[in-house]
Amino acid sequence: MGIIPLAKLCDLSGRTAIVTGGAVGIGYGIAYRLAEAGTHVMIADMHKANVEKAKQILRKHGWSVEVIVADVSQLTDVKKIVEQTVKFFGSIDILVNNAGIYSNILVMNMSAEDFDKVIAVNLKSVFLCTKIAAKQMISQGRGGRIINITSVDALHPSSVGFAHYDASKHGVWGFTKNIALELAPHKIWVNAVAPGGILTPGVQAFQKQMKLPQGVDAKKLLEAFLAKIPMKRMGEPDDIGKAVLFLASDMSSYMTGSQIVVDGGVLLS
Repeated sequence: MGIIPLAKLCDLSGRTAIVTGGAVGIGYGIAYRLAEAGTHVMIADMHKANVEKAKQILRKHGWSVEVIVADVSQLTDVKKIVEQTVKFFGSIDILVNNAGIYSNILVMNMSAEDFDKVIAVNLKSVFLCTKIAAKQMISQGRGGRIINITSVDALHPSSVGFAHYDASKHGVWGFTKNIALELAPHKIWVNAVAPGGILTPGVQAFQKQMKLPQGVDAKKLLEAFLAKIPMKRMGEPDDIGKAVLFLASDMSSYMTGSQIVVDGGVLLS
């Protein structure tokens, strides 16, 4: 195998990627970097206004982007995403399973519906999207990349109230390793990225909605959170976008079944 010139290592021209939950936050950061690298990007998200806004912004750069409104926890919608991607771009080379939700509920207060919803969006969707997209990749016969967005909570719990979220993310990490074995003969490499605290619109909204005990100062709470991060800052969506670009490119040509932790060092604390 020859050495790929540096200028071509992150050149994804001609490849096609699906990014679930790609309209805002981490997903948008991922879609931005993949589109910038020359990838045809299909953004799948549940909110029409968000996907249209993302398409408009990314297309202003001259990049190849299409969008679709879909619920990735539903098989019919997942099939539609794959069919439309192939219709628009002719192939699927990269799948980024990014879509995810979370809420803070103690198990003693959690309903079966609360648990099921998080598992469906965060874990079941990864199974569905991987199965349908990998089938297309296998039929193309030239391999591919699947990148799953987990969390540092896939390795260590960050807080009480996230048992359902942690269960889903541990599941995605386990699924990543097993499907990496299954798809390796087809030259489809499967890896994961585990973000720490990333400052996204969703996180900001969650922080505003948090009901703090009387006398607890939100500013001091944030300062305490940042104090646990060796880098002393929250991550940005682009921090995850760059890690995904690495895994989608030939920079990671000898990696499968691995997980990259992008957390500012928080797991060290």
